[in-house]
This record gives sequence, C-alpha cells and structure tokens, in this order.
Amino acid sequence: MAVSVKPMVLIVEDEPAQREILAYNLESEGYAVARAENGEEALMQVKEQAPDLIVLDWMLPNVSGIEVCRQLKTRPETRGVPIIMLSARSEEVDRVRGLETGADDYVVKPYSVIELMARVRSQLRRTRPATVGEVLEFEDITLDAESHKVFRDGNPLKLGPTEFRLLSTFMEKPGRVWSREQLLDRVWGRDIYVDTRTVDVHIGRLRKALCQFGGGDPVRTVRGAGYALG
Repeated sequence: MAVSVKPMVLIVEDEPAQREILAYNLESEGYAVARAENGEEALMQVKEQAPDLIVLDWMLPNVSGIEVCRQLKTRPETRGVPIIMLSARSEEVDRVRGLETGADDYVVKPYSVIELMARVRSQLRRTRPATVGEVLEFEDITLDAESHKVFRDGNPLKLGPTEFRLLSTFMEKPGRVWSREQLLDRVWGRDIYVDTRTVDVHIGRLRKALCQFGGGDPVRTVRGAGYALG
C-alpha cells in the first residue's frame, strides 16, 4: 500500500511545554515531527535519519544550539538541511552570529506561531517544493503537486502515487543522484520496510509513464550509485 510521506521536522527544545506546543502546531500543519531535548540527542537523531527541517533552540544544556548548527552545517550529508534557530537573544549581534554559523532563519522568542509556521513553509518551499504545493518544471515535464497532475510536452500523464512521489523527488533536485536507500526513505517513508529492488520496479513504471507519448527517457541510471533526473 502506498503511503503519503510527510516532510519531517525535528524540534530541538529543552523546555517540554515549548516543545509540545511546537509539535502540536507542526503536526496540525501536516508535518511529521521528531523531538530532541538537548544537543547531543539532536546530533544523534540527525545522524540516524536526517530530517527535512530543524527548529533549533539556541539555549540548550551542554551542547548549545549554535554548536549543533555549526556541526550540522560542516557535514556534507546535513549541510542542506534548513535550520530555523529560536532564541530569546534579540540583539543584532546575536542574530548575525546565528546566521553566520549557518542558520537559515532566526526567530526571536517570544514568537508568533503563525509566523513561525510561515517560515517553516518558506524553507521547505526552497528545499522540498513539491511538499508545499509548488509547480515543478524540468525540460518538457511539468508536475503540479497541489492538483497531483503531471504533463509532458502538454500531454497529461497517468502516474501511480508511488511514481508521482518518485518524480517529485527527482524534480526537486534535477541532476542529483539518489541511492536506492535514499529513495526508500524519501518516497516510502523511514518506518516502512521495503526491499531495495522495489525501487527498480517503480523506476521502470515511472520511465514507462514518462515515455507513453514518446520522447526520450529522462531518468538516468548511475551504475553503482542510483538514479537521477537528467
């Protein structure tokens, strides 16, 4: 059975009440939520499963949010994960320090939950546009995430839900090579066990669907590495 994979947001906040308020609002917006109450736990969780976005408190016990941010932004595998830093520090020098450390956005406490949710959507629009209803285009292929429709050279294509999510993933980052394991995480979900050979089957179906009105196969097999679009 196909599943709908929600963007995963990791909340790193040591105050339980704040953590649960954030989790409630993010889940209400349709995101999957993971929680960490300190910096060490956050780094461990990200190493195991990189989220799509991190909401990170500056003032954490032991390992500060600034240090967590610095470490994540120096690692190639997590450098691209957007980080929204939360802090009671409102001075310009603190904001600059947070952004220079690598934070993608900086929100001062107390903050408006509505504004924070808008900032989350903005960051995900940049890194995972299909999940927030953007229209994606690559060469003669158009994917409308909101209406769940795909066109190639103006012709409507019939795609199954798994093939649609595969194409969404490819179109968010054309040219990027995705391993089978990465595609399993992104398309099937992190908690679903699926054999890696299943990826090959659905890639074959996606190729057939994309070429149903003619045109070359835009999905590239990279031997020993995985698949890419273009």
